[in-house]
Amino acid sequence: MIPALAVVQVLLSAALVSLILMHSGRDAGLGGMGFTPTSQGGTHIVERNLTRLTVVIGILFFANTVALYRLLQ
Repeated sequence: MIPALAVVQVLLSAALVSLILMHSGRDAGLGGMGFTPTSQGGTHIVERNLTRLTVVIGILFFANTVALYRLLQ
């Protein structure tokens, strides 16, 4: 069980790092690639979905960390 959770932890950490690096400042990253005019303000759906996916992966990473900690105790 521990080796499987360790592999999942590595995969989740790689996914989390790559998702965080996709986020950028206000006019950069996926939100500023020309999908929406800047006059509209707000965030484009791609940027919102990227944020949601990052939060979900972060929660899974936290839960997997807690599970590994409990198993190693």
